Amino acid sequence: MNVQVIEKEGKPEWAVIPYTDYLSLVENAEMLQDLQDYDAAKLALLQGEPLVPAEVTFPILDGESPIKVWREYLQMSPAQLAQAAGISQAELSRLEVKTQEATDDILIAIAKAFQLPIEEFI
Repeated sequence: MNVQVIEKEGKPEWAVIPYTDYLSLVENAEMLQDLQDYDAAKLALLQGEPLVPAEVTFPILDGESPIKVWREYLQMSPAQLAQAAGISQAELSRLEVKTQEATDDILIAIAKAFQLPIEEFI
């Protein structure tokens, strides 16, 4: 690597490198970050952190209701979820189409019905 060092008051202040070397450093830094992210994810799995399946993640990222996506993924009917959460089917429908905001109590009840931590589906 060809480096030009620029000094200020007798101390190195800047290092100037060819652009291709810069691009290589950026690529290597991104690869290192990917490896660190992989190691962190692997450690989290080993420590028991659950995975969120792609069948759930992508629809939620696309704007679908997390409650509906999880309900369908867990193969629960609206009636089953409403009963397990102690709410009406009409209320569940409003939550799923996002015309009603869920209270904390409802979210906790739905999380229990899904047998998931609340952070997993909201």
